[in-house]
Amino acid sequence: MILSLTFDDKSFDVDVPDALIKDAEDFYQKMDADMDKGWQLSREWVSHPTIEQRCQVVADKILDAFNDQKEDMIILFSGYILSRIPECKKVVIDTSGDISQSQLFVDA
Repeated sequence: MILSLTFDDKSFDVDVPDALIKDAEDFYQKMDADMDKGWQLSREWVSHPTIEQRCQVVADKILDAFNDQKEDMIILFSGYILSRIPECKKVVIDTSGDISQSQLFVDA
C-alpha cells in the first residue's frame, strides 16, 4: 500500500508492504494500548483519542523519524495509519508543533 506524506512543501510516497502491516499488528496494538491511557495533543489532553487523533499522533512520530533519518520507522508508522484507516491515501503533517492540525485524506 502507498501512503503519500507531505510536510514543509515536500511530498514522499511510502510503500508499505501488506505483510508488514499484518506482521506489525502486535506492535500497533501496543501503541493503541498506550494511547488508550490518553494523549497530549499539542496543548490539549485527550483522554480517549479517536482513530483520527491516534493517526495524527503517529503522523507526528513519522515527522520525528524523517528528522532522524529512520526509514524503517517511517514505514512502520505509515503502516499503523494504513492499518487503522485503510482508505487513507495522504497525510499532510503539521510542522508547527500542533499535532491536531495534521490532516488525513481518504479516498472519496
